[in-house]
Amino acid sequence: MMKLMKSRVKTKILCSLAAVSLSLGGLAQADEWPEDNIRLVVPYSAGGTTDLLSRKVADLLQKELTTVVVENRPGAGSTVATGQLARGGRGSDHMLLMASPGHTIGASLYPNLRYDPVADFAFVRNVINIPNVMVVPGDSPYNTVAEFVEAAREQELSFSSPGIGSSVHMSGELFKNLTQTKLVHVPFRGSGEALPALLSGDVDVAFENMPTVYPHIQSGKLKALAVTTPTASEFLPDVPPMQEAGKGYGLETYETSAWFGLIAHKSFPEEGMVKLQAALDKVMAGEDFQKFLPQFGAEAGTVVGDDFRDFVQSELKKWSDVAEKANLKR
Repeated sequence: MMKLMKSRVKTKILCSLAAVSLSLGGLAQADEWPEDNIRLVVPYSAGGTTDLLSRKVADLLQKELTTVVVENRPGAGSTVATGQLARGGRGSDHMLLMASPGHTIGASLYPNLRYDPVADFAFVRNVINIPNVMVVPGDSPYNTVAEFVEAAREQELSFSSPGIGSSVHMSGELFKNLTQTKLVHVPFRGSGEALPALLSGDVDVAFENMPTVYPHIQSGKLKALAVTTPTASEFLPDVPPMQEAGKGYGLETYETSAWFGLIAHKSFPEEGMVKLQAALDKVMAGEDFQKFLPQFGAEAGTVVGDDFRDFVQSELKKWSDVAEKANLKR
């Protein structure tokens, strides 16, 4: 009997030691993240803003962690690459995606996607924000947001975009909804077609990304009536924010920007997330990254983790409402 009891005690001790060993082994494994190269997926073709930003972040991030390999996976807006990340699987604990407004706009236009744009992901941090700018041709009779709104309530005026469902298009639809104006959308096939139409006066207004229109504002070929962020941009310090310029015209809550941020699969390891966020903090505070921002008229992002998730959730609601009112859901 005594031998049996000793045997049982010995078995329990061995089991306990094995459990502790496994636990410590797991901690050691987590502490070793990253154990492989990090893959940074860009859901668009090479050469665009998302791609250029991703490659810069990858270059700086690998100096802090490990090799970061950029992979371009364009298709159906950004939904092809995003859907692949959502499915997870092997290697997802070392995979990131550079999300942008397309992450929430795509989900707003296509509500039957096979993934949830919030619940299926872990949110690392917002990296940069690029304001949109409300611009009119240089010889336009409108010099303020108030003048433009008053005119657009009396007559049909047109706004251009590089395509249906783009952030530029949706920014215009949001403006139209809030101001109750008679704006008519004129979509083009990319900024290469949309910008000349604006410069020539074939359309009345656009809500374009800062890098696209900044040189033409500086040359006087376009007039900037407002930036779409809550505060003025350091690159256009004399141009008021929309919430201020459109006060009294329904624009007190208007806010749009081309935001970019890193997301991961929802099962991304917590210890890896801590290391990744710390590395990004260091990268974004560095001189190299700060010197990179002006070429996009951009500002460094500020929201991290759960705050970034909440921001994306609010963006999803905003664009879903806009898509519903504009009859854009597919």
